[in-house]
Amino acid sequence: MTDCFQPCELQYRTTYQAIQEMNLCRVGYLIVTKSALPSSPEYLAILDKDLAHIQITVTCLDDERTAQYEKASPPSQRIRAIQTLQAAGYDAAIRLSPIIEEYMDFDVLNSLEIEKCVIEFLRVNAWIKKWFQGVDFSKYIVRQGGYCHLPLEEKQRIIEKIHIPQKTICEDVTEHYQFWRDFVNPDKEDCCNLRKHHH
Repeated sequence: MTDCFQPCELQYRTTYQAIQEMNLCRVGYLIVTKSALPSSPEYLAILDKDLAHIQITVTCLDDERTAQYEKASPPSQRIRAIQTLQAAGYDAAIRLSPIIEEYMDFDVLNSLEIEKCVIEFLRVNAWIKKWFQGVDFSKYIVRQGGYCHLPLEEKQRIIEKIHIPQKTICEDVTEHYQFWRDFVNPDKEDCCNLRKHHH
């Protein structure tokens, strides 16, 4: 579990070579990154539409605010990358991971014409509280797996604010996972909702 498009990729090309190898062996792959690199011409030239699934993570749409807590491509570049991949016919999604209500401009998000999103909620511990400023942590009252989580009703309320056509929720809390799987997620077997190819 790592971001395979870190800046060192430009130097070492490990991901580039791995993609070529997977294409050769016809192995499907899911790329999860905070980088805009997958939409650059050299990667578009090798990403196989039948094998590649690309999810680009965005937690805040404000470039300056994001720079305070993330070292990655600015969100504006990541959004353009998703739009480019989507327009080119790839299985591309914005990964709202984690979705933090105080950090997201939902009007802007809903205006981006992104077709697909994967949503993950913040799980809170002492370290996370130091990391994110200006979040109302008093709402995180569900305890599971050493973290505090939002109650399901709060999560549902936030989901309602996201108007991206295809929504799927990736979830840690067991009861909540069962709810999303049974009532919300398009694919009960795969909370990433990866496009299936029929040959």
